[in-house]
Amino acid sequence: MRLAIFGGTFDPIHQAHLAIAREAAETCRLDRVLLVPAANPPHKTAVTPTPYEHRVRMAEIACRGLAQVEVSRLEEGTEWSYSIDTIEKVRARIAPDDELFFVIGADAFADIRTWHRWQDVIREVSFVVVSRPGAVYLVPPEARVERLDRLELAISSSEIRRQLAAGKRPPEVPAAVMDYILDHGLYGTGVAA
Repeated sequence: MRLAIFGGTFDPIHQAHLAIAREAAETCRLDRVLLVPAANPPHKTAVTPTPYEHRVRMAEIACRGLAQVEVSRLEEGTEWSYSIDTIEKVRARIAPDDELFFVIGADAFADIRTWHRWQDVIREVSFVVVSRPGAVYLVPPEARVERLDRLELAISSSEIRRQLAAGKRPPEVPAAVMDYILDHGLYGTGVAA
C-alpha cells in the first residue's frame, strides 16, 4: 500500500488543500491520503488556531466524496503536534513494506532541519513537496523527494481568515465548509445561533 500523511492546521480547509490531496494521490499513485489536522502545532504558537474540533469537522465536510482522502484524528489530545509522532503512529498501523509519504508545502520543507527529530522524519517517509510561490528549498542529501510542481496555488488560509472577518465569502472555501463557518460564527463571521 502507498499511503501519504497530509498534515496542517487546515484553518480553514480550502480548495488548494483539496487540490493538493487529489494531485498527490494521482501523481504518486497513492492508495490513501490521511489528512491530519494538527491539534497543537508547535510552529504556529503566535497564531491561535480555531478549536481542533471545528477544524476536523470542516475537513470532514470538505473531504466528503474524495474516495482516497480520509480525515484522521491521530493528533487529537496531543500536547504538541510533532510530525515524527504522527509518522510513528501511522507506521505502527501499517505493514512493514507499505510505502509512507508526507505531503508538505515547499515553504515548510525549506525549514525541515528545524523540526523536532527531523533526521528521523527524513528516514521514515518520502516527501511529496508542493510548490509554493517564491519558496526555495534545499533537499537534505538523505531525503527522498517527489515534487508536485504542476500545482502552484497562491491560496493562503490567513488571507481567507482576513476575508471572512471582513464579511466576505472567499470562493476558495467549499460551499459546505462556508455554511459550517457561518453556522458556528467562526473567523469573526458573527455569533453562532
